[in-house]
Amino acid sequence: MTKSGRKSPRLVAEKRYKKPAGKPAKTRATTTRKTPTKRRRKSSRPPRKGLIGLLQRLVRWVLRLFWKVTWRVGAVVLILLSLAVGYVYSTLPDVNALLDGRARGSVTLMDRDGEVFAWRGDQFGGVVTASTVSPHLRNAVVATEDKRFYRHFGLSPRGIASAVKINLSEGRGPLSGHGGSTITQQTAKLLCLGVEYEADAWESEAEYVRDCRRGSISRKAKEAVYALAMELKYTKDEILSIYLNRAYMGGGAFGAEAAAQRYFGKPAATVAPQEAAMLAGLLTAPTRLAPTTNLERSQGRAATVLRLMNEQGYLSDSEMKAAQDNPATLSAAAQRQAGGYFADWVMESGPEFFTRDTTEDVIIRTTLDQRMQRAAEEALDWVFENKVREGSEAQAAIVVMSADGAVRAMVGGRKSQVVGAFNRATMAKRQTGSAFKPFVYATALELGHHHDSTVRDEPYCMDIPGSGRWCPQNYTREYYGTVTLTDALKRSLNVAAVKVSEAMGRDLVRQVATDFGIDNELADGPALALGASESTLLEMTGAYAGILNGGSSVTPYGLIELKLMGDDTPLMGTGGGIGERVISEEAARELTWMMYNVVHGGTGGRAKLPDREAAGKTGTTQAARDAWFLGFTADYVAGVWMGYDDNTPLSGVTGGGLPAEIWHETMVRVNEGIDPKPLPMLRPQPKPKPQPVQRQRRRNTNFENFLKDLFGR
Repeated sequence: MTKSGRKSPRLVAEKRYKKPAGKPAKTRATTTRKTPTKRRRKSSRPPRKGLIGLLQRLVRWVLRLFWKVTWRVGAVVLILLSLAVGYVYSTLPDVNALLDGRARGSVTLMDRDGEVFAWRGDQFGGVVTASTVSPHLRNAVVATEDKRFYRHFGLSPRGIASAVKINLSEGRGPLSGHGGSTITQQTAKLLCLGVEYEADAWESEAEYVRDCRRGSISRKAKEAVYALAMELKYTKDEILSIYLNRAYMGGGAFGAEAAAQRYFGKPAATVAPQEAAMLAGLLTAPTRLAPTTNLERSQGRAATVLRLMNEQGYLSDSEMKAAQDNPATLSAAAQRQAGGYFADWVMESGPEFFTRDTTEDVIIRTTLDQRMQRAAEEALDWVFENKVREGSEAQAAIVVMSADGAVRAMVGGRKSQVVGAFNRATMAKRQTGSAFKPFVYATALELGHHHDSTVRDEPYCMDIPGSGRWCPQNYTREYYGTVTLTDALKRSLNVAAVKVSEAMGRDLVRQVATDFGIDNELADGPALALGASESTLLEMTGAYAGILNGGSSVTPYGLIELKLMGDDTPLMGTGGGIGERVISEEAARELTWMMYNVVHGGTGGRAKLPDREAAGKTGTTQAARDAWFLGFTADYVAGVWMGYDDNTPLSGVTGGGLPAEIWHETMVRVNEGIDPKPLPMLRPQPKPKPQPVQRQRRRNTNFENFLKDLFGR
């Protein structure tokens, strides 16, 4: 179609709405209308009348009111929560300041060779982080304590709901038992919500800890606020690092590093899956599940943790099975249960501010010889298993020391793997019996008498003012007439000992015993010579060490050196050793000879050693309530006590019986691998036997020769 010169006609719509000239067209589009108000849509159903209608309107009103109040209260709570979280956030310190939160320090005890054998106090092996510990340990903790740790914001509503459900199903309150706490919440609790321990503000540290562990609703609310603030302040790995350093893991170990060293003797960075599982399992109940308390129970808990790690993808099926089939075991040091009696004694003998109540980390080097300690423990166990009736409640103690008083081994009772137990070697003061007699004869030898000096053993009585007549008797009820001092000691004759003591003077005997280290109130009467006074096994062993070393007193000691961790300069050194001379070396050598005869031919025959010389003395108190044997070889002194804690008399036991056998078994093991040496003692030359006198033949005179020639021979 071609275009023409005419304009195209307007469209119908344009014609319809075209405005006339001079007068605006009144169109629908331009017509102004009054917009009607928007009316509510009326329900097609008419409102009910009567009581039902009234109730419906009342319910609707209540719901509307509840909604208005709820969102307003929620808004206020949200604002207050934000303010609280913001305030706590502003008070949180740098993460490094939260890694070691112990209220007191630790003590690490090392033996004479520098090997760690015991720990005391709050152990902290050093700072670790979530990235430096073994991945197995990090995974085990997350799998056990909070599997959604890396996905929540500090609180786990799902975990809390699950915990409440479990608590209610088990008949407990909703907040009693399972708490549903996240690792962040547990860390907040470990930090005690930022409240530092101050000794002046609390009755005790235990009271402070109990307050931190409270589980009230208000406490839980504060804990939640603190956890949210921590999530804003720190990264997830930083929170986990605080937890791994602060958590108590039993056995005095705080933190993963201390626990790994305590139980396995290795750093936390190198623990295997089964070891990591055991450490993570401790977090639930560290004291009850500690492997040093019950290894089997701890291994069982570790098997459960390994299963959780497998379910959450941290271990394959084969890795889980291999770890469960080869459960973690304790290191040699951990098996010895923190050093037992010896460690307790060293801690008690050291300065309190560096041992029991130290706020610093302390290292103490001691005199302990772990080989000898095992020897003493094994000897005691062997005798009680093979020589003592089953079920006996008799106790025993052993001390082994060098001649200078350095204690090498200590057993304070039949249960050697204990901490904080009653130590019969250092705490029990018991009558010494005839084990005291060497000090009577030491006095006589120092005053000029000799091993072959004589005393008359015969019935003997004394009138004691205030006590009446006293007549000592020998154990055998027999008398041996004139005997040498050596024979009197060898046979442990009571009458001879009393007569020598009285002749020398009780005050001098008491002085010699005191100077040798028996630091107790000694008896005043003549029974002093028979061991009526009390002493501890440690003191008696130290006194015998003075005889071995040539007559000088010793102070038994176990501490060689104490220093702060990280320092090279010791704060204190040895607190014992050889002291003043008590008797001359000649007297000590002669007394050693006399005591040698006790073992080689006297009452101490059961203590005789197969390969070396030994000297010693038996002791049995009245009614056999205590039995002793103390003696020495050229290298070491050992003392043994046996008895009941309640002073019940021993049945058929004397110092020359079971105590001598315990001493024998101990010293055989102690001297294993040590070349025999002769005792430092007098060795009397045997007196030559008298030769028969031969009559000298007279010379023949000339007259006698003449007669012999005359009459024949």
